[in-house]
Amino acid sequence: MGILQLLKSQFLCHLIICYVFLVSGLIINLLQVCTLPLWLVSKQLARRINIRLGYCVSSQMVAALEWWSGTECTLYTDPKSYPLYGNENAIVVLNHSFEIDFLCGWTFCERFGVLGSSKVLAKKELSYVPVIGWMWYFLEIVFCKRKWEEDRRTVAQSLQNLQDYPENFWFLLYCEGTRLTPKKHQISMQVAESKGLPKLKYHLLPRTKGFWVTVQNLRGNAAAVYDSTLNFRNNETPTLLGILNGKKYHADLYVRRIPLDLIPEDEAECAAWLHKLYQEKDSFQEHYTQTGRFPGPIVSPPRRPWALINWLFWACLLLYPLGLLFAQLISSGSVLTILASVALCTAGWFHAFTPKAKSPCTGCNSPSFSLTIVFVLNVP
Repeated sequence: MGILQLLKSQFLCHLIICYVFLVSGLIINLLQVCTLPLWLVSKQLARRINIRLGYCVSSQMVAALEWWSGTECTLYTDPKSYPLYGNENAIVVLNHSFEIDFLCGWTFCERFGVLGSSKVLAKKELSYVPVIGWMWYFLEIVFCKRKWEEDRRTVAQSLQNLQDYPENFWFLLYCEGTRLTPKKHQISMQVAESKGLPKLKYHLLPRTKGFWVTVQNLRGNAAAVYDSTLNFRNNETPTLLGILNGKKYHADLYVRRIPLDLIPEDEAECAAWLHKLYQEKDSFQEHYTQTGRFPGPIVSPPRRPWALINWLFWACLLLYPLGLLFAQLISSGSVLTILASVALCTAGWFHAFTPKAKSPCTGCNSPSFSLTIVFVLNVP
C-alpha cells in the first residue's frame, strides 16, 4: 500500500471529508433560504442561483468518486448522439444494481454540465433531511408519497412546473424501484411469471406507472430518453465506504439515446415498451458478462475540474477555523478535554459508518454512512 493510499484510508481524512460536506451543506441550505424573496421578484434568476448552490453540494460527492478514489468512468454510446448530451432535456433510465450507481449517474451529469440542474423522483420524507433534502426542495425535485392516487397528481404537477426551466436538465429514474438483490429478484420473477411477462436475469421488473407519467408530462420539453446500463469491471461490487477509503473502481456505462417521439402515448403500450426496453437492457448485461464490454464504440468525456475546485474552496474555508480551534484545544493542556473531544469524534465516526438495520429507503440496507443513503432513489 502506497503512502497516498494509506492516507486515504485514515479516520482523520474521512472525518475531514464528512465535516466539510455537512457544514458546507448547511451553509448552502441557509443561502438557499435567503433566495426565497427572490422567487417573488424573478423566478428564473432564483432558479439559476439555486442550480449553482445545489451544484456546490452534489459535486462534492462526484469529487470523492473522481478525484479522491480515482474511479474511471468509460462511456459506450453512439458518436452521433454524443454531441446532444448536455444540450437537451432528457429522461435518464438507470439500472439499480450497485450501491454507488446513483453516483455514477451524477458523474455522467457532471461531465456534460447538467449536475446542478439534474432532477430525480424521491420520497417525500427526504425533503425534510438537512443538506441533501433541503437542497432538493429548492431545486424543485419531484417528491412522492408512494401512494399512487395522490402521487399521480402531485408528480404530474411538479413535472409540468419544469416546462419553463431556464437550463437544460436530466430527469433520472430508477424504474426498478429498489436495488437488485437475489431475494428481490426471485420475488420479481415470480410476479413476471404470474403476469406472463418474460423473465429478466440481471434486472427487476420495471414499475411502469411512474415512467408513463414522467414521459407524458415531459413531452414537448424533454427531447429523448437516455437508456443507461451500468456495470463494473472484474465483477467488483463498489461501495460508498470503498470510495471514502480511496479504492479505485472502473465503471462502464452504456447509453442509448431514444427520441421521446418513439415512445407510445397510451399507458398500456408505454408499459409494454418499457418491459421490452428492460429485456434489451438484460441482453446488454449478458453481453458484458460474456465479453467484458458493452456493444458499440467508446466515447469518454473528460473529467472537469470544477467539482474538485469546489471541494477545495469549501475545505480551505472551513478547515481554517477548525485548525484554530484544534490549536487552542492542544494549547489548553487539559487532558480531559482532549480525551472527551477524541471520544466524541470516534463515536460520531462509528455512528456514521456502522451498517444500519434498515435505511429510510425501501429495500436499501447498505453499510453506507447515514446521510448518503438518502441518495438512493425509488420510483413508485
